[in-house]
Amino acid sequence: MVVGYLAVALLVATVMLGITSVYLEHKRLLSLADGAALAAADSFTLGEVAAQSGSPAALLDPGRVRSAAADFVAGSPAALRFDSLAVAGETGTRDGATAVVVLTAAVHPPIVNFLVPGGIRIEARSTARSRLTR
Repeated sequence: MVVGYLAVALLVATVMLGITSVYLEHKRLLSLADGAALAAADSFTLGEVAAQSGSPAALLDPGRVRSAAADFVAGSPAALRFDSLAVAGETGTRDGATAVVVLTAAVHPPIVNFLVPGGIRIEARSTARSRLTR
């Protein structure tokens, strides 16, 4: 009976270790996505002056957003931690004011890595807005 309880305890500890590992790696990937979204939001160009407000607007281009996010990820030392790190195709802007960055990576949980040799795919999505103020 002691051996049975010990086996169950080890199994639970292994599962919890794997879940914690995936959770922490997702938080690290989300942090990298946040930085990439901020860098992408800073890649704006000045748009036309609105007649009502009299001030220029910040406009984002989807291609520039994708490029700025990819450059940030490539230059970040945090990117070396992840396996199969990629900027997903959904990265860009929908409204011309909000940068959306989607990063994907693979996580290899400890101990049970032989069960999932390709790793567990995780995705992090972050947004940032450009706004000009006086």
